[in-house]
Amino acid sequence: MPVLGATVHTVPEPGPEGGFLTDPGHRVAGRAGAGQRRLIALARAQLADPDVLLLDEATSALDPATEAAVSGAVARLTAGRTSLIVAHRLTTAARADPILVLADGAVAEEGTHAELLSRDGAYAHQWRATLPEDGREGVPAGR
Repeated sequence: MPVLGATVHTVPEPGPEGGFLTDPGHRVAGRAGAGQRRLIALARAQLADPDVLLLDEATSALDPATEAAVSGAVARLTAGRTSLIVAHRLTTAARADPILVLADGAVAEEGTHAELLSRDGAYAHQWRATLPEDGREGVPAGR
């Protein structure tokens, strides 16, 4: 079943609801993985078509291939829509515009990925410390 350009290979069908009515927060007897649950939740958000979208750690605790699928779905869902994305993964945060870096309960830095890297502050230091040096100084693909 196509979902935001990605594919959910096994849509859970438990109980009386089944399919997209399934609560994405439950594992459904082990049949749906974390990535599938997130894709289902994103598809449900797409059907609701909200003016404002809040995503909290949408790509956390996923393997790289699943993270790429979820990130692509997030990029398509957030295009042209006001979205607030809470993320600790810098590859997820780097796609946002603007990025707000919080420290001690306050905004410590604000700007685009490129601006924050050029300022050489906390964001830039964390970006360089977290990611391998393979030329990924620019905004990651999928922006």
